[in-house]
Amino acid sequence: MVKFVVVVRRKPGTTHAEFRRRFDEIHVPLARRLPNLVRYVRNFPTDDPLRPPPGWDAVVELYFSDRDAMESAWGSAAGRAATADLEICADLSSTSWALVEQEEG
Repeated sequence: MVKFVVVVRRKPGTTHAEFRRRFDEIHVPLARRLPNLVRYVRNFPTDDPLRPPPGWDAVVELYFSDRDAMESAWGSAAGRAATADLEICADLSSTSWALVEQEEG
């Protein structure tokens, strides 16, 4: 199993509510169409009076059976559509992504 993580920042001038609505209603359905996608997890910061805002708007985890399955997904029509949509709803200059190794404990 491989895990791909995307740390998303919304475009300047977009409110949290606008970003979240667009992300949930348009981007997520596109991402869930990725072939070979095993699991898709979205994480959003919540109001926390004890800590400053994290500087990101979403952390997305995409799980695939292996790296070949992941690369095949990105190269598919669904992968291209999801990537193109991310350019619309996110500030790619401050969004980052990586293939990660997850360790428990």
